[in-house]
Amino acid sequence: DYLASVAKDNHCYIAFGTKREENGSWWNSCILLDRRGKIAGIYNKNFPTIQEMNEIMPSDEAELLLCDFGTVACAVCFDLNFDELRERYAQQKPDIILFPSMYHGGLEQSKWAYSCQAYFVCAYGFLNAPSEIRNPLGEMVASSTNYYNYAVATVNLDRKLVHLDNNWEKLTALKRKYGDLVSISDPGRIGAVMITSEHDSISADRMIDEFDIQLLDDYFNQSRAVREQKLIKAPAKDAIDEYRKHNK
Repeated sequence: DYLASVAKDNHCYIAFGTKREENGSWWNSCILLDRRGKIAGIYNKNFPTIQEMNEIMPSDEAELLLCDFGTVACAVCFDLNFDELRERYAQQKPDIILFPSMYHGGLEQSKWAYSCQAYFVCAYGFLNAPSEIRNPLGEMVASSTNYYNYAVATVNLDRKLVHLDNNWEKLTALKRKYGDLVSISDPGRIGAVMITSEHDSISADRMIDEFDIQLLDDYFNQSRAVREQKLIKAPAKDAIDEYRKHNK
């Protein structure tokens, strides 16, 4: 009730983790409150620890929660170790992943942010490691410190990831036309960049369509398709080469 009053008074969303009883079962949940202080959605931890499951039920539901600014996914603590949950979210493409946790996760945070192409917001329950906000490239954009136990950042959700292959000249042309109204962020080393629209009326999607820029997932799927074609053709070619080798 207190957090609901804070959300309503500040016209903001608040997410928090708690142990919760429902229909005779106990759950480790992330509860999302909307700007009116009403429950916008509840995520129940999919992967409690073995010891935790003596009291807490595991869930098999992991749907995106709809907010007025976009979509939110949740993961709680031990969840971060399980690829099946991450891959489920990667298919759904949330705008933000919320991670209330007593476990930091280390490199897993960047892995989740990049593979899901989402902003990753961690609220960590101890002071010996930071609470951090990461962008869809896995880069940290804000962090709590030894002086302040909170992290604050303004993030722009109007963004897309693209690969550099086949897009170099198109990205140059995009930047040349829109200047400061588009940002192209390059973390280095991974071959992918993030296009973010700073334009009031032209979205990142429209910019990408205008310059026929290939999205990251589309490029990887094209690579898979070409590889599959090669694998299908390879056995026949190998058989012909073997026949010629023995029938000169």
